[in-house]
Amino acid sequence: MEFFRKLELRFGKYAVPGLMRFFTALYAAGFVIAVWNPYAYYTYLALDPALILKGQVWRLFTFLIYPPSTSILWGVLLLWVYFSIGTTLERVWGTFKFNVFMFAGVFFHILAAFILYFATGSVWPLTPSNLNLSIFLAFALTFPEMQFYLYFVIPIKAKYLAAFYCVLEAYAFITGSMVEKVTIVLSLMNLFLFLKVSGIFGRFSPKEMKRRADFRKAAGGAPERKIVNMDRAGAANAGASSGKTARHRCAVCGRTELDAPELEFRYCSKCAGDYEYCMEHLYTHTHVQ
Repeated sequence: MEFFRKLELRFGKYAVPGLMRFFTALYAAGFVIAVWNPYAYYTYLALDPALILKGQVWRLFTFLIYPPSTSILWGVLLLWVYFSIGTTLERVWGTFKFNVFMFAGVFFHILAAFILYFATGSVWPLTPSNLNLSIFLAFALTFPEMQFYLYFVIPIKAKYLAAFYCVLEAYAFITGSMVEKVTIVLSLMNLFLFLKVSGIFGRFSPKEMKRRADFRKAAGGAPERKIVNMDRAGAANAGASSGKTARHRCAVCGRTELDAPELEFRYCSKCAGDYEYCMEHLYTHTHVQ
């Protein structure tokens, strides 16, 4: 985490704001190309290591011009969904971290294609489908309680959709060939890096889970702490006057579940002590050492 902070201090000024707009524009261009000529992508644009080594270096970038769907309805819907969750992640994580996440995904796709080419002697043109999956899984880990409407009707939380996709990927990894295993691992490597950098792995360790459980048990009968953020004082007083005691409070902004029931809170495994943060500040706060 400290290494990533130093990296951001040095290279953060080069981060591209609104990066998801460019990816969405590429997907939209791919949709138009697929409607015009379904074979054009694989003929001229796909990630083909053999042709790249012969000089067609544009394929290192143009392989991203691949639509999530060629159906007009689902194509437009998925473009909007990916644009929305991508821009949301950038606002929550910050521009630099989101840039690293996306470009790492692109890099690992390219790396997977070349490893498979040199290992098998065959071309396995990888599309950015797993890059899109990694975006959704990262969003689901950041906002697990967010609801999506399946077929515009059935409400389902992001964490359950993510679990479903993870089961599918795990099944494909277990039953698939070595090519599929390499593809799945490397094309989702940016997600693994995100989990490591954000400290999510640490929050699921047995030691950390026990620490949080002990803290919640001890806090059950503890008096409510004062809110440092004066902008939230009125809401805190209102909650106290109604006889309710806040169980969760963000250490940065002071908001509790009494201020807004839809707020989600998480503990930070990198902070020394029991510090809890709302999702807005979980990835942007300064760690307490």
